[in-house]
Amino acid sequence: MDLPEKDFLIAPSILSADFGCLAEEIAEAERAGADWIHVDVMDGRFVPNLTMGPVVVRGCRRATGLPLDVHLMVHRPDRFIEPFAAAGADRLTVHVEANPQIQRTLTMIRAAGCRAGVALNPGTPVEMVRPVYPFIDLVLVMSVNPGFSGQDFIPEVLPKVRRIREELAEVNPGCLIEIDGGISADTITAAYTSGARVFVAGSAVFGHPNGPAAGLKDLRGALGHW
Repeated sequence: MDLPEKDFLIAPSILSADFGCLAEEIAEAERAGADWIHVDVMDGRFVPNLTMGPVVVRGCRRATGLPLDVHLMVHRPDRFIEPFAAAGADRLTVHVEANPQIQRTLTMIRAAGCRAGVALNPGTPVEMVRPVYPFIDLVLVMSVNPGFSGQDFIPEVLPKVRRIREELAEVNPGCLIEIDGGISADTITAAYTSGARVFVAGSAVFGHPNGPAAGLKDLRGALGHW
């Protein structure tokens, strides 16, 4: 099962972690009850930043047994599916804006042994992802414009989350909705109420002044779970 009894998952994003002690940061988040580890891959072309490659995913795989949720913010993602799957990714999410042959890409992800997800940016309409609802395990709604951590949550995406949840109920009710960007104790409840059940949190966990465990506790507390 993807969802535990508490009905939501928190996926700390290592984009906000201290890479000088990444394994220790991941281990602390795992001990504190993180459900997945989220890895943001950026190529400097699809988004204006350059981050990490398969070698980092391989290091994360050695550091934890938690599912590795890899978000490919890259141009032509087909090139990266096999390397990231081989490195230990459990889920690979690609952007609908980055690939006109998105269904083929999703098929490749599943053939590589990973769960398949599709992401859409704040300005991308729901109509862009609707044709692939039957072929995915996850929809990732970006609640910031991708590229950098620490941005403010864009509340205008919440109606989109609600609409996707309603539409998935008809064609793929087991598909999860993940939300990424500006998730904190102040924003997570609205995202949950709108239908999201997987919450990517970077700064709110790894940037918390009292450490990742305190950050995770605050997020769970906002949803009434300790």
